[in-house]
Amino acid sequence: MRAFAELLERLLFAPGRNTKISLLRAYFATQPDPARGYALAAIAGALDFPGAKSATLRELTGKRVDSELFDLSYDFVGDLAETIALIWPAHGDDPPALPEVIDALRNAKRPEIPALIEGWLDRSGPSTRLALVKLLTGGLRVGASLRLAKLALAEMGLVEVNEIEEIWHGLEPPYAGLFAWAEGKGERPTPGAAPVFRPVMLAHPIEPPDIDRIDWSAFRAEQKFDGIRVQIVATREEKRLYSRAAEDISAAFPDILEAVNFHAVLDGELLVIRDGGIAPFSDLQQRLNRKTTTPAMLRDLPAGIVLYDMLFDEAEDIRPLPFDERRTRLEAWFAREKPANMRLSPLIDFKTIHDLAELREAAREAASEGLMLKRGDAPYIAGRPKGLWWKWKRAPLSLDAVLMYAQRGHGKRSSFYSDYTFGVWNEEGELVPVAKAYSGYTDEELNFIDRWIRNHTINRFGPVREVEKELVFELGFDAAQLSTRHKSGVALRFPRILRLRTDKPAAEADRLESVKRLII
Repeated sequence: MRAFAELLERLLFAPGRNTKISLLRAYFATQPDPARGYALAAIAGALDFPGAKSATLRELTGKRVDSELFDLSYDFVGDLAETIALIWPAHGDDPPALPEVIDALRNAKRPEIPALIEGWLDRSGPSTRLALVKLLTGGLRVGASLRLAKLALAEMGLVEVNEIEEIWHGLEPPYAGLFAWAEGKGERPTPGAAPVFRPVMLAHPIEPPDIDRIDWSAFRAEQKFDGIRVQIVATREEKRLYSRAAEDISAAFPDILEAVNFHAVLDGELLVIRDGGIAPFSDLQQRLNRKTTTPAMLRDLPAGIVLYDMLFDEAEDIRPLPFDERRTRLEAWFAREKPANMRLSPLIDFKTIHDLAELREAAREAASEGLMLKRGDAPYIAGRPKGLWWKWKRAPLSLDAVLMYAQRGHGKRSSFYSDYTFGVWNEEGELVPVAKAYSGYTDEELNFIDRWIRNHTINRFGPVREVEKELVFELGFDAAQLSTRHKSGVALRFPRILRLRTDKPAAEADRLESVKRLII
């Protein structure tokens, strides 16, 4: 555990990408199995300990430390793991090994877990406690992404990072076979016949200079539907539905998978499709992040998929083929299989980019986020290759809202109030919350906002500060939708800060009735 703690600390303060890769490579090369595999799993977010959540850790700390002292310390530090690491009264020098922690948590019964954690915290010093708490809660946030870890693995041997990406989702911690392969001591791991997620191909946003310099006649156009990107992976034995981030969401969408009886890997957009029409994203949101689905949801929120692409036709990998050939294969496959709850994404006929500009302007009414433009000769390449796929999203909506509440951020922002709740005025003249946002400002603006919040706090609720209702921000967002979670009854989708409006009085911020008119 001590080596893992040192790695996290050095990664947190490492100045750049290459330094972080070097640190990871050195750790993987010097640490034994399974410790290095569990460290990789922690960075990948592939470890979960249901009996060791934040509430458990807070309760344990509350037994050792005065509650008011803890609350004041947490408010000052801004990070739960760091607060516990510093305030825990014991100071040991015999921390557990990383595999010891993992094995004990996997084998312990839930009531036994708090005593295990308490013992480990007693045995450890502040740095190791910090690593332990971050490991348990899954909140590493040390600036080391899984992509950097894969690059470090690739540099250990003669393997390409794209080869690691290709097999990654068929592997399980602690990845002994992966390390052996990277070091030239074993064969390339293979998932066999399991339905394995394949890395997705992504698009670059079109910027104004791109519009006139690119030969758009080489491209094919489609609507960018407003759902979530998914991948259907089906063999003759098993079938899975994955999100773009490789999360298995099969359990939440049995209506999709029950009708799957083919052998293929397909790329598409998951939507709620009711009476032939595409429902708002807020309908789909009600079915996301669920382990089970009720009969009422299956009836009222029927899921469907608009198919964009085909990656495998049975066991044949067709990703190297040009898009036009893959599309022909997809159309032939669709006509043959007639898959239930699925439809083909229609290709849009156009002559110039200006024809598409008109369609982009009407995207919101078409339940679309905008347009996708794909080169006809482009293979399906994982990642975001430049110049092959472009996305031209509809223009964002905007409104002026008033800052109501603020909370400290995480990681490098843990010392700043950087997470904000914004509201608009309702019919009674009250501010009601409609959005939370924590991006879109500069470092200079963050410093200003943080000072303003500290000087204008009127109430505290744990780590949250209520502020005077004076500071106005212009927010950009993709859509407004009904919400039972907000007192306003409305929530904004993908809100972000466009600019700070110190020039505008709070009384002139937008009204709730104006926001409600934007709901589709």
